[in-house]
Amino acid sequence: MNGALYRPPAPTPRTPVRGLIRAMLSGERDLLSLLPDIAYSTRVGALGQSRRGIVIVNDPAVVTQVLIDAEQVFPKNDLLVGALEAVVGNSMFVSSGATWRRQRRMIEPAFSHMRINRAFDAMQAGVEAYEATLDRRSATGETFSLDAAMSELTADIICRTIFTQSLASHTAREVFTAFGQFERSVANTEIRRLLFGKPFAKIPQSQAVISACAQIRRHVGDLLDPRLAPDAEAIDDIVGAVIAARDTDTGASFTREELIDQIGVFFLAGHETTASVLTWIFFILSQHPATAERMRAEIAAVASEGEILLEHTKQLAFVRNVFREAMRLYPPITFIPRVAIRATTLAGQKLKRGTMVMIAPWTIHRSSLNWPDPDRFDPDRFTRESEIPPGAYIPFGMGPRVCVGAAFATIESIYILACLVRRYDFTPTAPEAVRPVARLTTKPFSEIVCRVRPWRAG
Repeated sequence: MNGALYRPPAPTPRTPVRGLIRAMLSGERDLLSLLPDIAYSTRVGALGQSRRGIVIVNDPAVVTQVLIDAEQVFPKNDLLVGALEAVVGNSMFVSSGATWRRQRRMIEPAFSHMRINRAFDAMQAGVEAYEATLDRRSATGETFSLDAAMSELTADIICRTIFTQSLASHTAREVFTAFGQFERSVANTEIRRLLFGKPFAKIPQSQAVISACAQIRRHVGDLLDPRLAPDAEAIDDIVGAVIAARDTDTGASFTREELIDQIGVFFLAGHETTASVLTWIFFILSQHPATAERMRAEIAAVASEGEILLEHTKQLAFVRNVFREAMRLYPPITFIPRVAIRATTLAGQKLKRGTMVMIAPWTIHRSSLNWPDPDRFDPDRFTRESEIPPGAYIPFGMGPRVCVGAAFATIESIYILACLVRRYDFTPTAPEAVRPVARLTTKPFSEIVCRVRPWRAG
């Protein structure tokens, strides 16, 4: 397969009318199906017709203005907040203003545990444990979900990082299943309200969403409760830091439900997004073996056949660029919607209160305004970083709400890739059927069923 021509799966943009008809009639309610061709070619402009008004932004300078939000005009979109409240409450991920600043101050000490020199042991332990699972699957030839496999691995690593303990595989699978149900159900609600709903209206959730969120929160609570017991040993980890957090003004700590809110963000954001990009990378490698061979050559040169150490991950330039290119083509967070909380002007356009400002990494990363050959898989484009406009590459967001786990996720992904690419080949059973959809994260429409086998040189 010619690397210069390889185009991983992506929907074909349609005219606005055809995109809307397809989205409304397909039954799958994929947000990517709503994106018309103009969503990729406009710098700043109205996107289709809706009750509230939607403006899409691909201009890197305007993206920067909205996400830095110096005048605090563009908080997180009310639809996103309403969708996520059931699973993460009013946590730091969805809160705004004074509430967000208070939570950020309280949780700041916990971020130190995301530092790589503290978290790398958890990554090593998680990968080592999961390699035993892959060895068994390789020996038996069984098929399995690549999506669930990556979710199980990253959930175990983040659990070791947050709670200083491993996560049972059945619990990881239950969380993966519940989060998938949550995303599918929320996506259905969001499209209807995106087009027809009033801004800032209360969003009722379906029973499917409520049940899925209850299951996720129950698992987080089950992990948390032993740490809240009167005789619990104090452990210096993320949970310990969040439990010990105090409001500097009142001295109050988080309640149990607030702890589940905040820890749930660490847990879900810390594994679902990384699992998403790893799933896409291993699929791309299965279809483009030349990239896998380049990665293996670099890994062998840097780490030989010995243990892959933290310092090695910083030397694997091509592996890092594969990760970055996959994050460009399949940003884990497909959309970063904001809302105008008052009438304002953006890039010369008047916006009424409640207008949705759609910052979409998916379109920004695939716009020919920002990237040459934007749909082509080309890790080497990141050797020319000076050509990338600021604000054109935002897989972790930008501004005061940039993802605090960006460095953690990058090293974790590079380490996982280095360990698993060196040892295994993943082979999907139906690669032609793989296509992306946008829910809360960028996922395959159906789980990628695959087999794994040992890789041997020659």
